[in-house]
Amino acid sequence: MEAESNVGLALSTQSLPTPPPLTPSSFSSPPPSYKMSQQPDYPAIIRRLQEQITTLSKQVAGRAGGEAAGLEVAKPQVFDGTPSKVLGFVTACKLYGKARMRGVLVEGQIQWVLSYVQGGAADVWKENVLEELEAGELEFKTIGEFLVEVKREFGGGEEESVKAAELRKLEQGGRTMEEFIQEFKRAARGSGYEGRPLVEEFKRGMNGAIRRKLMEAENQPGSIEQWYRRAMALDRNWRES
Repeated sequence: MEAESNVGLALSTQSLPTPPPLTPSSFSSPPPSYKMSQQPDYPAIIRRLQEQITTLSKQVAGRAGGEAAGLEVAKPQVFDGTPSKVLGFVTACKLYGKARMRGVLVEGQIQWVLSYVQGGAADVWKENVLEELEAGELEFKTIGEFLVEVKREFGGGEEESVKAAELRKLEQGGRTMEEFIQEFKRAARGSGYEGRPLVEEFKRGMNGAIRRKLMEAENQPGSIEQWYRRAMALDRNWRES
C-alpha cells in the first residue's frame, strides 16, 4: 500500500507544470497601464503654454495701443492772424493732427483748425472760408494743403521781414549755446538769411568770449552747421571749467 501511494504522488507531481522563476522585476515593475496613465501629456502642455503666450501678447499690444492713443499732445494756441505767429500755429496743428486725428476726414480736420482761428481779421477770413466750403467753392484733398493756404494768407511778404527783424535782435545772453542755437534756427527759418549773411548774424548774437575764440582759431568754421558745432563745444568746455 505504501508503495502504491508513493507511485501516485510521483505521477501527480509530474503532471503539474513547472512555475517560472521569480525575478526582482516581477515585483518592482508596474503594469503597462499604470505607466501610461502617469506619463505627462507633453503635447497638450505645450499647446496650453502657446495659448497663454498668445493671450499675453495680445494684452500687451492692446495696452500699448491704448497708451499711444492717450498720448498727451499740446493743442495749438488761438491764432489771431499775426504774421509772426503763423508758422508756430501751422506747426502745432500738424503735430496735433498727426498724433490725435488719424482717420478723421479732411473736412473735419479743417473745421478743427478753424476753431482755433479767432480775433481781428482772422475772424473775417474764417467766415469767408466756411462759406466757400459750404458752397463747394473750395476743395482741399489733404489738411496739409489747407495749412499751406493758412500760411500763404497770413504770412505773405511780411513774414520774411518780421523773421529777419527777429533774427537781428537775437543774443545769447545767459543761455547755453544749445538753447541759443535752437532759438536762432527758429528765427532763421523763413527770414531769407542764408550762407555768409546767416553766419554773420550768428557770430553777432553769440557771447563775445566764444566769438573771439572762434575768430582766433587757425581753422575757422565754414558753414553755419560747423559754426553751430564749434560754438557748442567751446561753450560746453567753458561752462565745465
